[in-house]
Amino acid sequence: MAREMLINVAESEECRVAVVDDGTLEELYVERASLSSHVGNIYRGKVVNIESGIQAAFVDFGVGRNGFLHISDLHPRYFSGNKAEHTESIGRRKSLRQRPLIQDCLRKGQELVVQVTKEGIRTKGPTLNTYLALLGKYLVMMPWMKRQGVSHKIEDENERKRLRQILEQSNPPKNQGFIIRTAGQGCSKRDIQNDLRYLRRLWRAIEARIESEKAPVEIYRESDLVIRTLRDVFNSKISKIVCDSEDVVRRIGDFFSIATPRLKRRVAYYEGKVPLFHKYQIEDEITKIQSREVKLKGGGSIVIEQTEALVSIDVNSGKYRKQKTAEQTAYENNMEAAVEIARQLRLRDLGGLIICDFIDMRSERHRKDVERVFRQAVKADRARARILRISRFGVIEMARQRMRPSLQSATYLACPHCGGTGFVKSHESLAIEIIRLLNLSASDERIKRIELFVSPEVADYLQNAKRASIMQIEHLNEKRVIIHSAPEYAGEKHELLCYNDRGGLIKL
Repeated sequence: MAREMLINVAESEECRVAVVDDGTLEELYVERASLSSHVGNIYRGKVVNIESGIQAAFVDFGVGRNGFLHISDLHPRYFSGNKAEHTESIGRRKSLRQRPLIQDCLRKGQELVVQVTKEGIRTKGPTLNTYLALLGKYLVMMPWMKRQGVSHKIEDENERKRLRQILEQSNPPKNQGFIIRTAGQGCSKRDIQNDLRYLRRLWRAIEARIESEKAPVEIYRESDLVIRTLRDVFNSKISKIVCDSEDVVRRIGDFFSIATPRLKRRVAYYEGKVPLFHKYQIEDEITKIQSREVKLKGGGSIVIEQTEALVSIDVNSGKYRKQKTAEQTAYENNMEAAVEIARQLRLRDLGGLIICDFIDMRSERHRKDVERVFRQAVKADRARARILRISRFGVIEMARQRMRPSLQSATYLACPHCGGTGFVKSHESLAIEIIRLLNLSASDERIKRIELFVSPEVADYLQNAKRASIMQIEHLNEKRVIIHSAPEYAGEKHELLCYNDRGGLIKL
């Protein structure tokens, strides 16, 4: 089997795009109609607050949540003084030491043009940037910048030189910076010139809206998931695109007619009765993405835990016992896990600080091999990542670009019974806690009757294992305790109601 892209939009509420390589799910992108993304959108916003302590401003850009703009993401055109002095070249942004204080650059009520770079997560608002970037198929346009560049992921020096020459010969505007994307590797001069013309037309339209609209307002909306994926993910290695919607197939054809007409033949409409993802046997793979534990083919496993600040990944040997020595077993298990961890990071869209705890290895050569394989596997990731050297304890620390909430947080809600921790108190622990509350309530002279509402399991435990304790409370305090078995009170949920001798409710 070759590398294929599958697009499932038969259900209008959700769009899913999967990249499958030899039957293995390599990349997955999901977008809900009810959870539209703001990443890549451009807005004219208004400064509502400036926090000098963290050198950041909060900007109202019209989506209900204020965005976060750090001084490092403030373009020099907003610095005070002569704007001609505040030009920058792509890849050579001013360092924090060279930047003025944010309170000297912005004021409350000031309008500015911002682009969303990261979606808001939980209580954090979206992250904003004033260094605008417009994406084409092969180029990135950066208005208000200068110079041209080539993506660092294109490593062949001859190819980099060829692409630079093509871009220079295409006469790009002097006041705009351009970067040739990784997808531009191997493309023709005509492809780059077509992309350049498209981006110039787009920027002229955006400039007109910037001049005419008042904040807060949306200036430019990024394309939907299907077009974004074709633009950013699709490349020559993908031999076929299969989609289960005729309308979307036509839209894909229209996109390729403008971008790369010769690729239209790779698009196919799926007419089968069996759902597309089931036909390719990747629905089970998608289900496994949500699992805390991922089994490895050799018998080992990796365990992934997400927290507010970081993601921890632990490698376990499990039933892997193919080698005679513990060192060789750890080495081969870690080599397999390194590739799988990189794949899981892409599939789950995990970002931020990530700690990978591999099985301890004594050999320095083995540790370097695992680090090398891990770095190589992460290269296939579109998100930017920084990886530190593996430690003596087999730990690799890395930071991965986070653009939107992880797949888990976008798909699941925190459990209302455990609050997302995955644990609830045992019946015994909860019963002991309730006995303490009953003793506290019974000590109040005003209270004559106590009614307790708990889950059926806890009620059964109290009425049997703790019956003697409850009878003692009733006898010593001359109070009546009534236990209600309430199916709607699941987990740790419980309620204690106290009444006086006239039936009035008393609050403790």
